[in-house]
Amino acid sequence: MSLVIVGSVAFDTLETPHGRREKIVGGSCTYCSLAASFFTQPKIVAVVGEDFPEETIELFKSRGIDVRGLEIQSGKTFHWEALYGDDPNQRTTIKTELNVFENFSPQLSPDYTKAEIVFLANIDPDLQGDILSQAKHPKLVAMDTMNLWIKTKPAPLLRVLEEVNVYFANDEEIKMLAKEPNLIKAGKKLLERGPSIIVIKKGEHGALVLGKDSIFGVLAYPCEKVIDPTGAGDSFAGGFLGYLDKIKTFDDEGEIRKASVYGSVLASFAIEDFGINRFKSLSLEDIEKRFSQFKKLVSF
Repeated sequence: MSLVIVGSVAFDTLETPHGRREKIVGGSCTYCSLAASFFTQPKIVAVVGEDFPEETIELFKSRGIDVRGLEIQSGKTFHWEALYGDDPNQRTTIKTELNVFENFSPQLSPDYTKAEIVFLANIDPDLQGDILSQAKHPKLVAMDTMNLWIKTKPAPLLRVLEEVNVYFANDEEIKMLAKEPNLIKAGKKLLERGPSIIVIKKGEHGALVLGKDSIFGVLAYPCEKVIDPTGAGDSFAGGFLGYLDKIKTFDDEGEIRKASVYGSVLASFAIEDFGINRFKSLSLEDIEKRFSQFKKLVSF
């Protein structure tokens, strides 16, 4: 299979209305690769410290995730701490400790450079651009970002966006980057910068998938109890890209819609427990069952 995911593998300290967890495994690369592993065998590019648990690396391997691009450096693993209130769409960052991630500058191995799909997860846009320059003619490039990079590095971010096929961002980030208060106008404005598809993540309200001549809405799965919303967006991207890597079709509108539903399915499982716990017991049968339930939700 041919999906390379570049992002963070980290420790998260999280507090939600359902409890607090200290230094559990998280990171954009972690959620995305585990979600994608139900469809394909992704390759990851990330860095951790000597304190990172070997059992998690073994979990990656057991799911068919290629960990040759996971560097283990002297020092501590990236650590992020956040607080969620009653609204799962709102969070407050308490602490960010980059540690070994601060000077992360990977060189892709020869087989990684030949990947058909490259996902540039939520990392510094300068690093995203460097990684992209190493890739040799990928068929699909996807990227994610966050408010921090939009505020501090808009120029390099927009340069990377010009070379991207799929852009994942939440509604606030879309408006901020496009400098447009109307969400649909903002999305269409960014489509003019390069991407052929923009996936607008809307948390508990699902997602909008914008194309140059199309729009598709994906519901969020009805969930009465959101235990931990961390990683939902990265899980969406993993389900989306993992499915496309499985079918090897990147420009069929019907398959893009199906990939979007799979993304929403994986995100809906991620929020059911803290960190990556739900993915440890999740099966492909569970995913297909919920996919069928999604179809019933929108059938009329």
